[in-house]
Amino acid sequence: MPRTTTYLELSQDGAGAHKFYEVTVDGTVVSVRYGRIGADGQLQTSSFPSEAKAQAAAAKKIGEKVRKGYAPAVRGQRAARAVTRRQVTSAPSTARAVAPVLWRFRTGAAAFGIHVDEDRCWVGNQAGDVYTVSHGGEVLARYTLPDGVKCLVADDFWIYAGCDDGKVYDLSSKLPFAAYDIAADVDIFWLDIREGVLNVSDRAGGLTVIDHEDEYQWARKSTGEHGWMVRADERAVYHGHHKGVTAYAPDGSGELWHTSTPGQVLFGWQEEESVYAGTARNVVQRLSKATGVVEATFRCDTAVYACATAPGGRFVFAGDSSSSVYCFDPDGTRLWKLGTGGGSALSMQFFDDKLYMVTTDGSLVCVDASPSAVAAAQQGTVPVAADIKSAAALPTYTPAATVTTVSSPPPGAVVVECVQDAGRLRVHVVSDGFEPSWNVQFPRGMRQPGTRYVVDALHPAEAGFYRVRGEIRRLV
Repeated sequence: MPRTTTYLELSQDGAGAHKFYEVTVDGTVVSVRYGRIGADGQLQTSSFPSEAKAQAAAAKKIGEKVRKGYAPAVRGQRAARAVTRRQVTSAPSTARAVAPVLWRFRTGAAAFGIHVDEDRCWVGNQAGDVYTVSHGGEVLARYTLPDGVKCLVADDFWIYAGCDDGKVYDLSSKLPFAAYDIAADVDIFWLDIREGVLNVSDRAGGLTVIDHEDEYQWARKSTGEHGWMVRADERAVYHGHHKGVTAYAPDGSGELWHTSTPGQVLFGWQEEESVYAGTARNVVQRLSKATGVVEATFRCDTAVYACATAPGGRFVFAGDSSSSVYCFDPDGTRLWKLGTGGGSALSMQFFDDKLYMVTTDGSLVCVDASPSAVAAAQQGTVPVAADIKSAAALPTYTPAATVTTVSSPPPGAVVVECVQDAGRLRVHVVSDGFEPSWNVQFPRGMRQPGTRYVVDALHPAEAGFYRVRGEIRRLV
């Protein structure tokens, strides 16, 4: 039989679905491509014993989508829906003194993503670039992603970047890959991840929760829009939007509490017993995780774009829309206000007596936040900030367009296999020394029945699954 292709689209008004589904039958092979309208999407291919069975499988897939509201369309006639780019303004600081900046690295585009750990600092910008920088200010590597980076989060030693293309990329190895492919109708604003469970807050004020195998778990629509905050722990998911902060049970079984805030929430942070919400009405509020009660209020002079704490909440930091950074005592007493020296902080993190910020002018800034350095800055004495440059031969890593193939596993590598399990594609370990009943966290777009892959290493997670460490190669 000749090759046939059926192309369907589902496009709803407003912030509703805007996605396509394409089924191609070529002999005994059925290929399914799906994703956001205007994008290449994900591709899955399956083989069947006969052409008749391939045709039947394709007809079943098409029928399921039609019943969900998909309709025949012509590819390319309907434009891709515009992705929300966060628009922020930044005014000069009114502070009399400038913060003691040790070094500054300019990435070239507004930067929203930051993560700092013991080894390095990560910064992601609106151009899709992610850089790693040492604590001393040496640029170590660059990751080039397909679209703008909204945020960077860590789960143990795995680092993830949430991007404007609707995907979440694993940056834990030299070759980044799309570990999660969020629903085509979800416009990512912020995300958090805990033990492989991804929590996504979006433009419409929705909250979507996806498990470690990139499978949908549950979703909620808040009373507000523009969800720029989501934080999670073992007892709740804390969602900040333009109507306040709402806490949901981790399994999605219900709302635990809701607290209105003065102005929409623009950023969120968490400590063990409290969550912190930075708002457009110039305050950071500390809320009890147990009850949602406001425990303290930290007042700034303009809208709060970012906030963070020292461990245990012993200091609270905030960055406002007027290029200032603040420090408070736990009770809300303002200790100091200083200018950033260049742009408003869009995200920040405190680590080892230093405050790291990413700003509207695209800089990653390292501030000496020790009491002695701040006291000197208040008197007008600050260090000469080093202006960090990238090396000409900087290692650069890009998501691979295709998966590398190998004919045999390299020494020490681990072999995994895609298998059908209760009607779903799972990935199990083939190599000895692992628990065979555990699933492997694996990119959904790579899963094909019977296909084996080689990975550099697997690490067990507390939730009872394995996570990939290193490059993924197809075994042929």
